Amino acid sequence: MLYTTLGRTDFNVSRMGLGCGGHSRLGMRNGDLAGAVRIVREAYDLGVNFFDTAESYGTEEAVGKGLAGIPREKVFISTKVGATWEDEKSTSLQMRERLEGCLGRLGTDYVDVFHLHGVPLRDYAYSVEFLVPEMIRLKEEGKIRAIGITESFIPEPDHRMLAPGLLADDCWDVVMLGFSVLNQSARHSVLPMTMERKVGTLCMFAVRRALSQPEALIDLMNQLVQEDLVDPYDFEHFDPLGFLTESGVAGSIQEAAYRYCLWEPGIDVVLSGTGNIEHLRENARSLCGEPLPDEVRRRLAKIFAHVDSVSGN
Repeated sequence: MLYTTLGRTDFNVSRMGLGCGGHSRLGMRNGDLAGAVRIVREAYDLGVNFFDTAESYGTEEAVGKGLAGIPREKVFISTKVGATWEDEKSTSLQMRERLEGCLGRLGTDYVDVFHLHGVPLRDYAYSVEFLVPEMIRLKEEGKIRAIGITESFIPEPDHRMLAPGLLADDCWDVVMLGFSVLNQSARHSVLPMTMERKVGTLCMFAVRRALSQPEALIDLMNQLVQEDLVDPYDFEHFDPLGFLTESGVAGSIQEAAYRYCLWEPGIDVVLSGTGNIEHLRENARSLCGEPLPDEVRRRLAKIFAHVDSVSGN
């Protein structure tokens, strides 16, 4: 397992983080708490020490049970609550109460990173003015160690909230953004600022549906051609990313996609989620891999240079 320092924090985190949301939610969509606990513990045994969950995922209990008995200082737990609550903007008191709920489900006295979850641009100014001061107080009280924010990537894949926010404000210790082979736009709009300000950066959406289902990828590429965002002569229509598995470059498109994100300058942790232990092990192998060859990276950057409108979900 590879490790790094998470931005301006002193957290020595694994480059692979266990993402406990997404489609799989550790298998909890099927109600398998015991299986989810096993996945959390297996991830730790593989060397993962960064675990990302959220109030809305329903997996905080599994994370807490999976890490039970492990010295608290050996793991880093990230959780999240939305800037809204029951269709209204959350008050600072509600946010504090919701954090207490997270701590109870996780079975811990503090979380290492506490995020505002999936914040769209329309809620950003409110979050900074009314919620961040309370997050700072929670940090001073020792209930959280770092203040974070995650973007609402599916409806806003162009990073419209993070890009102006990071430029104007310096309150974020950690951010979570969408970045993948299919949408590399954060390279220019967000990552230069996170590196300049030493903001820890978590990568989500490294592999989603379009990179794991061949038919979905073909459909997406056709859509991007119709929108004049990719050149149809840059790839094979029936196997758009087949060159990633040619000549031993990678064992699978998913492996190549994880390695592409892993070695992107400015990305600290790549999140990977699953409900299957063998799949977890495959992802861990991918996220310990070497950078893709330079010519492959350049080809991917060229194909998707103008894409900032898709999440890959």
